[in-house]
Amino acid sequence: MSVSTSHSPSSPATSPPAAAPSRVFPPRSPAHVPDAADPERWPDVARPARASRLRTVVAQRLVRHALARLPLRARLAGQEDIGLGGPLMDIRDPDAFFRRIGVNGLIGFGESYMAGEWDSPDPVGVLTVLAGHVATLIPQPLQKLRGLWAGRRPAEQLGTPEGARDNISHHYDLSNELFALFLDETLSYSSAVFRSFPADAEALPAAQHRKIDRLLDLAGVGPGTELLEIGTGWGELAIRAAARGARVLSVTLSAEQRDLARRRIGEAGYADRVEVRLCDYRSVEGSYDAVVSVEMIEAVGAEYWPVYFRTLEDRLAPGGRIALQAITMPDDRMRASRTTFTWIHKYIFPGGLLPSVEAMAEVTAEHTGLRIDRCDDFGTHYAETLRLWRERFTERTAEVDALGFDATFRRMWTFYLAYSEAGFRSGYLHVRQLLLTRQETA
Repeated sequence: MSVSTSHSPSSPATSPPAAAPSRVFPPRSPAHVPDAADPERWPDVARPARASRLRTVVAQRLVRHALARLPLRARLAGQEDIGLGGPLMDIRDPDAFFRRIGVNGLIGFGESYMAGEWDSPDPVGVLTVLAGHVATLIPQPLQKLRGLWAGRRPAEQLGTPEGARDNISHHYDLSNELFALFLDETLSYSSAVFRSFPADAEALPAAQHRKIDRLLDLAGVGPGTELLEIGTGWGELAIRAAARGARVLSVTLSAEQRDLARRRIGEAGYADRVEVRLCDYRSVEGSYDAVVSVEMIEAVGAEYWPVYFRTLEDRLAPGGRIALQAITMPDDRMRASRTTFTWIHKYIFPGGLLPSVEAMAEVTAEHTGLRIDRCDDFGTHYAETLRLWRERFTERTAEVDALGFDATFRRMWTFYLAYSEAGFRSGYLHVRQLLLTRQETA
């Protein structure tokens, strides 16, 4: 989600099949996908967590105390219920569950789900409760000891040109066909904007176009606009900009996305108006009337936010406009967790960090002449978008298996989508469209 994505009028089914990522997930028959995690693919899920008795006991007491005060129902080994009532969290193997948390905190919590040690008929409900109480799950005095269980992100995940390329490839080069299985026909992998709730799957393509059009309007894109897009995705934004009469340079670090985006842009008839490059945003040259980027800043990393915003400013022609779509989190939580290595970093988006609006305003004020002129929040729309993706992913289990992804991958991906949806439903996460302009000096 952290790089903008889209699709053209052609159907994903008509595209030549992308190679399954055999280096990690070799193809296998769905009938033979094991329930247990493959220790070669998933070593930290397959093997029992090793924890001292003391760490396990402390984790058990802290987690039980937290769950007992929450509006959910945690069932331990089918025998004991704790909590105030609400969505069911079925902890099937309490010993393994508490050991994992004792060793790896929230990473262990996610790995325990991947291992099937806990489950729920309503994982979004459970995770929404947890997200809504995240600031108080651990007693305040113990939060100062965060470093004892929350590791720091590996240096190789930093957003250097090399690190950024590897981080993006980890997620976006999995398989174009995997994304096509759960995204709508536009292949957009960012929040849509719906007309009403609850949304249905048939409304998703139009809702994605509505999101793109609002962003292009914000950037003032029209006939003759020279547009720079940072983060190509699968090309839908570039196609819609070209249809308005703009000329587009779009850059991406994903070879899989570049190849399919180029093909789709050609099929839409805009190859003469859109250029897609496999290129780091820091390497772009030239001047543009407008710059747009959809959910890409999340992958930049706090260390490189000044470079990112300076690059946007440097590429902007006088009087130009920058339109960003960004997933954000509360400033205090962002600052408390900015160096923490999380389950999302380990399994989904290496190197990422969700910014706060305050952090973006601070960085732009200190390092650029840019200012935030407008900031529109539509987080509830992301929750609906994620629900539709998650439901479609669940419905297409056999097709996911046929691409060579095993049962542990499916549980991981389900947890990721549910975890993200819960963040927006709880109000812990937001998605915003921001307009930035340069403060022109007299």
